[in-house]
Amino acid sequence: MKEKFGGTGVALATPMNEDLSIDYGGLEQLINLTIEGGVNYLVVMGTTGESPTIDWDEKLDVLSFVQDINSRRVPIVFGLGGNNTKALIEQAKVLSTFDIDAFLSVSPYYSKPSQKGIQRHYELLADNSEKPIILYNVPSRTASNVTAETTLELAKHENIIGMKEASGDIEQCLEIVFNKSDDFLLLSGDDGSTYELIKNGAEGVISVIANILPEEFTFMVNSTLNSNLDAGKKLNKSLEKGYELLASEGNPVSLKAGLLVDEICRDTVRPPLIEGSVTLQNSWRDYLRKIRA
Repeated sequence: MKEKFGGTGVALATPMNEDLSIDYGGLEQLINLTIEGGVNYLVVMGTTGESPTIDWDEKLDVLSFVQDINSRRVPIVFGLGGNNTKALIEQAKVLSTFDIDAFLSVSPYYSKPSQKGIQRHYELLADNSEKPIILYNVPSRTASNVTAETTLELAKHENIIGMKEASGDIEQCLEIVFNKSDDFLLLSGDDGSTYELIKNGAEGVISVIANILPEEFTFMVNSTLNSNLDAGKKLNKSLEKGYELLASEGNPVSLKAGLLVDEICRDTVRPPLIEGSVTLQNSWRDYLRKIRA
């Protein structure tokens, strides 16, 4: 699995037209730019893809389109998470006929289950899925943390292959790295923490900034994975302003402001999100000009 899901996965944005429909032309451009920029796999319908406001039929249409444009150049991971375990199992069965390589499944949000509840949720999903599962821990969105202990227990399941960690807790991440088996992947879920985590044993990242700076970011990731830490550190330093811009008005609002400036797609987002500020656009314009100079 390291060969397939190590390195850089890109959490694809979902470009939209002014009428809030899917902008498939923009999506095609984004897919090609990221693959040509060196990403190792695509993640479709994650948070960055605005999955909470995209209905089920639209998600399947987007997935089919991504498959067609990708044409098996890189693996595809599909976002399948929520707090209704039974519904997720049914969706996993529908998706079993699609040519995808794994599911990325966020920890159950809003319900705030116990650690035993989180573990049971994932075990049921993994038991009933024909695709392998990558766990996703992002307490800032779910209101609950998947502890290192729970992650390591879930890592024993043969159909659970990795964890995207976005807790921001480096010590928790390192506890997983130091105690997991070699075939279980620890992936950064935060661009700004990626250098530090890979330096200490993580196998890769599922990235947001790789939508807009795929070459620069994948070069940093690959340098660090290959133990060229000086180069990785220098590249990471040059990307820090980009990480700050992505966080400034939230994801994917901040990302789409950058994609607009880069003429990849509009900055349109679906409510309750709202487009980023002109100040943010100008900041992206200045930063992209400097990093590409």
